[in-house]
Amino acid sequence: MVVWIGDDNDDGDEIDATIVGYSECLDLAVIQLEDGDDYPYMAWHEGEITEGLDVYSAGFPGGDPNFTLTKGIVSKSDFEREFSWSSLQHVIEHDARIRGGNSGGPLIDDAGRVVGVNYAGDGGADDYNWAIHRDEVLDVIDDLEDGDAVQSLGLSGSALSGGGDEAGVWVQSVQADGPAEDAGILPGDVLLTMDGDALASEGTMEEYCDIIDDEGTDAEIDVEVYRPSDDSYYEGQFNGDELEFVSGGTGGSTIEGFYLAKDDSGTIEVSVPEEWGDVDGEGYEDDQGRQYTAVTVTPDLDAWQNGSWTVPGVRILASDELVGEDPASELADFMVSIAPDCTLDDEGEFDDGLYLGQYQYYVSCGDADTDFVGLVAKDYDNTHMIYLAVQMVDSSDKTTVLDEILATFLARY
Repeated sequence: MVVWIGDDNDDGDEIDATIVGYSECLDLAVIQLEDGDDYPYMAWHEGEITEGLDVYSAGFPGGDPNFTLTKGIVSKSDFEREFSWSSLQHVIEHDARIRGGNSGGPLIDDAGRVVGVNYAGDGGADDYNWAIHRDEVLDVIDDLEDGDAVQSLGLSGSALSGGGDEAGVWVQSVQADGPAEDAGILPGDVLLTMDGDALASEGTMEEYCDIIDDEGTDAEIDVEVYRPSDDSYYEGQFNGDELEFVSGGTGGSTIEGFYLAKDDSGTIEVSVPEEWGDVDGEGYEDDQGRQYTAVTVTPDLDAWQNGSWTVPGVRILASDELVGEDPASELADFMVSIAPDCTLDDEGEFDDGLYLGQYQYYVSCGDADTDFVGLVAKDYDNTHMIYLAVQMVDSSDKTTVLDEILATFLARY
């Protein structure tokens, strides 16, 4: 991880940093800067946080190098708030507008002291903005600095709404050597129940986080899992028995395994079959001079680059220069070279809780029974646009592999 320190990018420095501790339930993390500890910092607001307190949202929204402030007041000083990605007991509601990219930045008082950590806003006419309460942060920050698990089982997840059999916690990523990885949980899995209780019944993380609070992060917690990549169900335990196949699908994917591929800068990541061993992570510049991070993964890079329809693979581009563009228009341009060789089979809106955009699914590409998916989408924080192309040759590519790619692709800006 790299962070930037300085004034408006004129004399700033890039500093290496590592994540020391995090909590998926509290939506908090602590990072350690590698080059010393003599950095300026903001103190915490002292005294009670009350309605009517003047506050400011501070940060660099949308990657803008210029520091910005938006002003407001505290409208509700301390209450519970459930979201699809967090479950908090102490939240501040305010009207100092949180812009895209401000999440994680401070909510400060008129003396520059931290009242809370901004983490969500609806951006609509009602202009609701929420910050994690100072007291919620102070209660756990020492444990996070020590690297302790705080309301965490070692995964990053998001609740899937819908109720009934469609509800659960979708696993975005898994921490190395954490309880989730030790249990055999993979990115793309959906946690259906824990400790016998259904999860995400209201489309939030409330049940998941309540169980961790009740049982503890080191307890043996039964878990039932649905794995879309092989359409199968598994049962096991956090801090106990590893997952075992129960029913559905074929009892596990015919793919031997997956690994996390990244571009050269580490901005883009995606889980792909181990058999796809050729990786090109070099960045890309289009004919208009716009810069992209990029990664291509395939079993045969030469064949892919020569336009062969007989080799599977995935190519992902990401750019923070195109967030103002329309995904549907960008998709049309992105797929213009594909359409003459393939037959359009399906198209529509894509929304996985992290990205929102448009997709097109093609079949019968070239002279082969090859399918092709094109997707263009923006992240929910509106920090970047992502372009994804998947070429699928056999049935495993069109089911297991495609599900895995769509469940795990991510760019970090």
